[in-house]
Amino acid sequence: MAGGPSSERPAAGAPGLPAPRGAEHSGPVPVTTGRMAEPLGRAVGLPTAKALEAHLGLVTVGDLLRHYPRDYRRRGQLTDLSGLEVGEHATVLARVSSVRHRKMQRRPGYVVDVVVEDGAVRVPLTFFPRHGGALAHLLREMVVGRTGLFSGKVNLYRGSLQLVHPEHHMSGPRGGPEVGQDDDAAGGAGGAEDLAAEGAAMDAFLSGVLPIYPATQGVQSWTIAKAVGIVLDVLAEEDVPEPLPDMVLARHGFPGLLDALRAAHQPQHPGHEERALERLRYEEAFVLQAELARRRLRVGTQTAVPRRPRPDGLLAAFDERLPFALTDGQREVGEEVAADLARTAPMHRLLQGEVGSGKTVVALRAMLAVVDAGGQAALLAPTEVLAAQHHRSLTAMLGDLAEAGTLGGADVATRVALLTGSLGARARREALLQAASGEAGIVVGTHALLQEAVQFADLGLVVVDEQHRFGVEQRDALRAKASATPHLLVMTATPIPRTVAMTSFGDLETSVLRGLPAGRSPIASHAVNAGNAAWVARMWQRVREEVDAGRQAYVVCPTIGDEEGAGPGRGEGVPGADGPAEEPPGGSGREEDRVLVSTAAVDALLAEEPSLAGVRRGVLHGRMPPEEKDAVMRSFAAGDLDVLVATTVVEVGVDVPNATCMVVMDADRFGISQLHQLRGRVGRGGHAGTCFLLSPLPEHAPGVARLKSVAATTDGFALAELDLETRGEGDVLGARQSGVRSSLRLLRVVRDVDVIEEARSDAAQVLAVDPELRRHPALAGAVTELLRPQHESFLERG
Repeated sequence: MAGGPSSERPAAGAPGLPAPRGAEHSGPVPVTTGRMAEPLGRAVGLPTAKALEAHLGLVTVGDLLRHYPRDYRRRGQLTDLSGLEVGEHATVLARVSSVRHRKMQRRPGYVVDVVVEDGAVRVPLTFFPRHGGALAHLLREMVVGRTGLFSGKVNLYRGSLQLVHPEHHMSGPRGGPEVGQDDDAAGGAGGAEDLAAEGAAMDAFLSGVLPIYPATQGVQSWTIAKAVGIVLDVLAEEDVPEPLPDMVLARHGFPGLLDALRAAHQPQHPGHEERALERLRYEEAFVLQAELARRRLRVGTQTAVPRRPRPDGLLAAFDERLPFALTDGQREVGEEVAADLARTAPMHRLLQGEVGSGKTVVALRAMLAVVDAGGQAALLAPTEVLAAQHHRSLTAMLGDLAEAGTLGGADVATRVALLTGSLGARARREALLQAASGEAGIVVGTHALLQEAVQFADLGLVVVDEQHRFGVEQRDALRAKASATPHLLVMTATPIPRTVAMTSFGDLETSVLRGLPAGRSPIASHAVNAGNAAWVARMWQRVREEVDAGRQAYVVCPTIGDEEGAGPGRGEGVPGADGPAEEPPGGSGREEDRVLVSTAAVDALLAEEPSLAGVRRGVLHGRMPPEEKDAVMRSFAAGDLDVLVATTVVEVGVDVPNATCMVVMDADRFGISQLHQLRGRVGRGGHAGTCFLLSPLPEHAPGVARLKSVAATTDGFALAELDLETRGEGDVLGARQSGVRSSLRLLRVVRDVDVIEEARSDAAQVLAVDPELRRHPALAGAVTELLRPQHESFLERG
């Protein structure tokens, strides 16, 4: 089957793939990448390459060819405009239905209101030409009945969706001269010929199948299509190594890689791209499963020290003093972890559970078992706030069992040390000494634990909280501090569907904690429209009622308030602020220029809210000095503050049982799983929790539908499935938050269960006979690409 050069030929000078530890052969594994690793500047020219990198993160030929169309339009098939969503950058194929223009009243220039339609739904477009020549050119383009591609950010203005000053690419005849201008005035000498050529090219596009690419304001879909065409025109099969082994291609009847890429980007007829996309989707699953199979083989060669607790030791003493009974789930998972710790193979286990399901107790019991056996445990947390919270909660749960060496310490006690970057010199020296000497059986910390100066006497267990916030190098740097491979327990409060566990957690055993501990109350959630003054007033009254009852509340904001571009004159992002009727690009009042609610603005708003008069407020965000953050968190935990205005720094791990109410500002800007995490901060004591999800979006907006989904259920696994379906795997697992593209472009782990399982089986067969991929250099090259830092953060959850 055609599909590229033989997988036996490594490329000269290609980087090697690290061999699994304990492999029979040593030295780098040869890889083949062909021209897929070639910089785009050589292929499409530096200006286009710079734009593709700056706006889409596309650096190599392979990056561009793996940037697949998100949709295909057939001849005469317009975009369904009802599916547009606020905040997205959309490229739509639509027909002009009306055009109006007027002069601006308060500044030079014009406003041109264009309405486009798909036959059923109409969407307004607004343009702001600054002078008569630009207006004339635009009016010749925007002819009623003419079809075009319109690309821009979907925003909200006075309750309606619109595109403001979108880029456009028109087909069909243009209108005649308008407003006393000729072609040369609009486009310069030769402008008419250039525009005619563009129109002819567009007509040719529309006569066949038109790919619509994920695009941005800086790089439009048609620019991407042109760059892809330039690259594909010059590529030969030997330039595109085939990562799928011959037996896999034959078994599934897939086309070769170059043929598949051409069909995906330049389908010759409707349906031509479907088989190609099927093959490319399977390839993503196969390459990912190949690397996970490598890792499973590598783990199989490692050994660890068995850690069994003493019958009369620290764990037994802790269990005797627990003021509550373990849930069935906690006992079951505890038995799984204990069995892993007793083996000579290192534990690689993922512990996932609902918000508030009791993961910390399970992790603490595992750490105590290791201390009983003479070892130490390290708990790695992503933030200082969370690390300090863990240190306080572990110390409180242990009581005198954490006071070894003191007069009040129990006979079997240990010490719990805290090591963060903000510690003073004296406290840091003491923590380092306790870790190195073994006096501290448990060491809690942030990235500071990874520093070279940190040493352990006998590190036997690494617990990583919210692993998706760490990279592989950070986790391995901590594990490398052990003399023998330590056991590993990864915790996450983000529910992970089985199919995701098969992909990004494919080399870990999985334990799931379901249900809530006794006494934990359910959380009632409500989606609130910020434009409804009565609802908003009632929401703040509910906060006051909770405070008057002796309880506390969070108000969560997406920004801090001192970001560049935010400030006076922009409304500080407070919901309900309305912009002027006329604004040039970059003006306020539209969704694309919506300044998100900030902690600074909300703190000022609450100070003026009559129903909250006299309420004690505090502000918490990530840019505060560590000692100030800790002081605010301690004050809130002690009940000295009634309302905490915070960013998502409180998303995980913060445990204040007296907090019963939460208001999430601009809630539509948070992901479904993130909202579920946030509301898990309330209702953690004996009182029921309430969460208000505030948004300025109109009732029909897709973002509001997501908020209603969150409000309708507290089933985190159901919400995780929905999050995957609506936002994509890379976003849910952290890619969007870090500004990095996901390594999965086509594969959808909810939809493609069968594809993943088939690829897992195929990859296991290939790796069983070629564990180092020495006989499959093209596959090794694909794995190397997967291991680029921006992709490995997705892959490496354990």
